[in-house]
Amino acid sequence: MASKDAEPADAVKLRQNADVTSPGDSSLFSPSEDAQDRAVAKARRRLIPFLLLMYVISFLDRANIGFAKQAMQASVGISEHAFAMAAGLFFITYAVFELPSNLILHRVGARIWMARIMVTWGVASMATMFVTGSASFYLLRLLLGAAEAGFFPGVILYLTYWFPRKVRGEIVGLIYFGAPLAFILGGPISGLLLQMHPHFGLWNWQWMFLMEGFAAVAVGFWSYWFLDSRPTDARWLSAEEKQALAGLLAREQEEQRAHSPAQIISLFADLRIAEFVLIYALIQVSVYGAVFYLPSEVSAILHRPTGIAVGVVSAIPWLCALVAAFCVPWLADKLRKHRQLASATLFISGCASLALPMVPPYLGLAALSIAISGLIAAQPIFWTLPTNYLAGRTAAGGLAIINALGSVGGFVAPNVKVWADQFFGSQRAGTFLLAAITILNAGLIAITGDSNYRASPKRNRGENK
Repeated sequence: MASKDAEPADAVKLRQNADVTSPGDSSLFSPSEDAQDRAVAKARRRLIPFLLLMYVISFLDRANIGFAKQAMQASVGISEHAFAMAAGLFFITYAVFELPSNLILHRVGARIWMARIMVTWGVASMATMFVTGSASFYLLRLLLGAAEAGFFPGVILYLTYWFPRKVRGEIVGLIYFGAPLAFILGGPISGLLLQMHPHFGLWNWQWMFLMEGFAAVAVGFWSYWFLDSRPTDARWLSAEEKQALAGLLAREQEEQRAHSPAQIISLFADLRIAEFVLIYALIQVSVYGAVFYLPSEVSAILHRPTGIAVGVVSAIPWLCALVAAFCVPWLADKLRKHRQLASATLFISGCASLALPMVPPYLGLAALSIAISGLIAAQPIFWTLPTNYLAGRTAAGGLAIINALGSVGGFVAPNVKVWADQFFGSQRAGTFLLAAITILNAGLIAITGDSNYRASPKRNRGENK
């Protein structure tokens, strides 16, 4: 009978080699834990900084319109409604092309597909400089979403090819450094570009899109030569380290196949996947409600237009989020309480968001920092749940579905905020609504069943030595 998930030939071979001995003789032939640890450490040092760089650029290219908002409204007449619509349209095409993109990555490898994604989204981001009105703004945001589709779930899937379960929460947390770094570094840079003296007849916001989009193109070409698709392709690992890491990951995949959905089509009827989609969608509503309007909130606190000062102060909440993105997932891995910590983190974030409109400016920045930190820290913990549930080709499809449908929350966020502000006749109504959604989501995670794979006691003891 055919296997329900196709495995690459090298993974099958290494899994068979790792399992040829009986349990009693495993000490004679099984790859040592020391070799596994060395391989993981090398992979962490080589891959994580580069993947982090890629994620910083991706997050900046999708969110930098928050800095360009005031300048585009002044120069090309983009209305508040048009800005909210364009900000959200990115996520429509992003969602549509997620699943096929991730399946292609699983088939052809990250080295080729990540390079393609980055180059095409960089070109689309650069083209935003040619916006002349609402229609062109809508079109280019749709193109950017289509180009970038598959990048983030591709990164999460790629990490399952390299890092075992026992460190995956921490590793995904390191990738989530990208969002804070995008604003710590990108905020001041975007602010500086928006204040510099215009050159060659271009508006400053046009220079911002041109330069930040070009960075994606350059790193995309670099990724083709730098990334290795799987441990067996890595020349920087020894033969023993390759076998140790690939064997461990292959055994984990086999264990997860016992409870993972069998076919891609079955994912759409899987209730656990539906839970993941709903939770992640609500997280994205909260995240992008903060991301798209953070510069405006800081501008209001400082009583200054968006520029270098707003860019620098906007980096403060992201500095706090940087610390949270490391500490909270690390703690979740140590305590093995991923679901509980994700719930508590979102609850604290929602309470801070709720307090934001009601506190004086000097406390507003503190509330903003707590809210942003919680939203960023909760996400890597969340991703440990589906990655411990899915395996093989269904992992590629399932992660794409969760990210695709969940990312529609990014479309909802700016539009629901504008709707709430207009419906209730208050500039703070949207903020209160987004805070309430965050608190509601904390409750949903708290009552959701534990999704972590529960290994046998013998295997569990071995992995936690």
